Amino acid sequence: MTTKMPKVVAGIKIPDSTIAIQATELLLEHGSELLYNHSLRTFLFASLNGEQKKIAYDPELLYVSAAFHDLGLTTHYSSPDKCFEVDGANAARDFLRSHGLPQQSLQLVWDAIALHTIPGVAPHKEAEVALLNYGVALDVVGRGYDQLSEKEREDIIRQFPRAGFKKSVIPTFFEGFKHKPETTYGTINADICAFMIPNFERKNFCDAILHSPWGE
Repeated sequence: MTTKMPKVVAGIKIPDSTIAIQATELLLEHGSELLYNHSLRTFLFASLNGEQKKIAYDPELLYVSAAFHDLGLTTHYSSPDKCFEVDGANAARDFLRSHGLPQQSLQLVWDAIALHTIPGVAPHKEAEVALLNYGVALDVVGRGYDQLSEKEREDIIRQFPRAGFKKSVIPTFFEGFKHKPETTYGTINADICAFMIPNFERKNFCDAILHSPWGE
């Protein structure tokens, strides 16, 4: 898959640094068209929210976070035993470390990706972490849909089409962790396993408490 990246979409400049370009190339190489368009929409939605709320954030780090946030679903980056969020976070951290970025930046991007499916935590952390979660939620479930103008939404969709995203995203996500459904315990991805796997039995935290090895 190849594509020509626009310079500005909905008033948001797409980062064009070496790091951003290489992150895009990895997304194009290892991701799918669905993940590519979703990741770019996520970055734009996140950035617009940051601009609207006058939140100071690093566009390059937010862009890398968006580019890598679902790459843990892909064969290239998927591990046999870690949740896909951690796989993507580890990949992004290794990528940024290879460019000599400081530890603070590595940790920030790691947190943004690892926490992007935990809506009870991510919004309360650093700007890039909170904004990535916002962008993902807006694109996947429409949270904050009315906070964007119709023109902003249309500009973004024109450049990065949804193309049946609602029907395709659940099986796409499932494909990324169907070989390790146990890693979805405690996350919203357990809902995807329950939707896709007949008679799927989730791990239950209450059962874990009651059947712990403690004697009392």
